[in-house]
Amino acid sequence: MIELGLKRIGRLVRHTPQPWKVIHVAGTNGKGSICAYLSAMLHAGGVRCGRFTSPHLIDRWDCITVDQNPIQESVFRHAEEIVHRRNEEEQIGASEFELLTATAFEVFANEKIEMGVIEVGLGGRLDATNVLSNKAVTVISKIGLDHQSFLGNTIEEIAREKAGVMRPGVPCVVDKTNPPEVRRVIEEYAKEIGTDVVLGSTDSSFLDDLSPEDFEPHQWENLACAYTAFHLAYTKLQSPLHRLSPAIQNIHWPGRLQTVDMRSIMVRTEPVLIDGAHNVQSAQALGSYVDGKLRNPGKRVTWVLAASKGKEMEGILKPLLRSGDCVAAVKFGPVDGMPWVQAMPPEDILNTATLLGVNASQQLDAGTDVMAALGWAAVAADGGPVVTAGSLYLVSDVLRLLRDAETRKHEMLG
Repeated sequence: MIELGLKRIGRLVRHTPQPWKVIHVAGTNGKGSICAYLSAMLHAGGVRCGRFTSPHLIDRWDCITVDQNPIQESVFRHAEEIVHRRNEEEQIGASEFELLTATAFEVFANEKIEMGVIEVGLGGRLDATNVLSNKAVTVISKIGLDHQSFLGNTIEEIAREKAGVMRPGVPCVVDKTNPPEVRRVIEEYAKEIGTDVVLGSTDSSFLDDLSPEDFEPHQWENLACAYTAFHLAYTKLQSPLHRLSPAIQNIHWPGRLQTVDMRSIMVRTEPVLIDGAHNVQSAQALGSYVDGKLRNPGKRVTWVLAASKGKEMEGILKPLLRSGDCVAAVKFGPVDGMPWVQAMPPEDILNTATLLGVNASQQLDAGTDVMAALGWAAVAADGGPVVTAGSLYLVSDVLRLLRDAETRKHEMLG
């Protein structure tokens, strides 16, 4: 279950050295991409960098990277064992996410990183990652309505919770496309505690090598936040600017507008788009991309959708679905280390799709069978675009199926 608060995590990490400086990234959408850009830039700049993002994508340990590489399972298990033993011996009663966060910090201490790029799990003020004390810069990405039961029912209340990652005297980079009421809350809190708000900016000669046309608008803003934070945090004497552009161009952030060859698990030669869009804002960004790049006249889009329980499905599906589209709904599988995450029943997703004009004859309730959903989508699409969306946990299931298929193929060939 989700238990916000800093008391347990504080006890859990008090024996873990934290000499490394931190860029702490909060927000509703774009946090993961900002972290990916930041760690790539720091690595290109010669900084030994650790990154902790959540949720994991395929294996629990792939959410922790050092110098751009996911840590080995053995490294993760060793650190996790130390943390779990401490939790039991001191009877702390830490939550699963607190244990994972402490494990990441233990890894970073052992690996002697110079700087950590840490993504907030939920909210900011009371999130386990906010136990960090050695912050160099904080970042607040685009804020929208999500997790209202924990963070508040208005965008202002949510913004105030996320602003809680800020520290006196530590600059905070903010996505400039946030609505005025969000920026007002953040700026007021910055004044209260005595720090500066810096808007993410693409005004840099370094970015001259990159064109906004090569990025989706939200990705360009994420890059602006990342570069601004990098500029504030980087302290080495040599200039790494000539190495940053290639590092950014090589970034492929899995599960976000990712085009995947699915021939190993689908009877389909055309690639499939997978995206973890799981709230209204991210769905709007995905819908804009699909309408602009994939939705050709006379060609419907076939969707494979899943969602976590409690998500606002009409708001998520409205920017995505059009009359004539096909929809397969499915439940994602159990999430390793996150037992509180529950999948929405497929019938709830399909009921919303019907309300939005998708004909019942072009729908499939795939139950818990992701392979069946993908197989049906391949036939229904008839060569047209297929998009898998609605949940990063569904993306994880799909990527895991692809990896397993590749493993079997290599075993047969070997």
